[in-house]
Amino acid sequence: MKKLILVSMLYQTTDLVRTIAPELEGKTVTYIPTAGIAEEVEGMVEKETSTLESLGLTVDVLEVSTASQEEIVDSLKRNDVIFVGGGNTFFLLQELRRSGADQILIREVEKGKLYIGESAGSIITCPDIGYCADMDRPEKASDLTDYAGLNLVDFYIVPHIGNEEMGESAEKAVEKYSSEFELKAITDEQVILVEDSEVKVLK
Repeated sequence: MKKLILVSMLYQTTDLVRTIAPELEGKTVTYIPTAGIAEEVEGMVEKETSTLESLGLTVDVLEVSTASQEEIVDSLKRNDVIFVGGGNTFFLLQELRRSGADQILIREVEKGKLYIGESAGSIITCPDIGYCADMDRPEKASDLTDYAGLNLVDFYIVPHIGNEEMGESAEKAVEKYSSEFELKAITDEQVILVEDSEVKVLK
């Protein structure tokens, strides 16, 4: 069964995630912080690692923009869970593609490995990421030639509804694309749970 847990902010949804996936306790997670590298978020890796550990997970950090092919393959295949953090969606997609991590990740999730995405890590699961250009900075990914996403879900996620900093651009994305795409807009406290073809928005 394909299972994805998609959020805006993991640290604000840990109780809900723990309820959805109590089996996380004692498992290992590949944590990909690549999206945050482009935004130079200070202390992000430490904070995210602490949040993942609070869920009972042992964390294996995989920075795909600098990791070797061998390290990428080993981490994504060996660990029980994949967590992709927030930041710049375009840089994240560029580096996943450049490293080949995108195809390995897709295969692992299709085989049933749990995927947890946060903000940019949620958006890349969509069929295309171009719709989030107003929320993000595409210029951070100068080598990205198209915006096709990982296509793990068939809808388009708009995170951070109501967020003090990012809420306005999220609302604009909803206004701009609601008639064109099937959007699922979520606050920082909500979770989208995907189990095969069943999709639920939880809070």
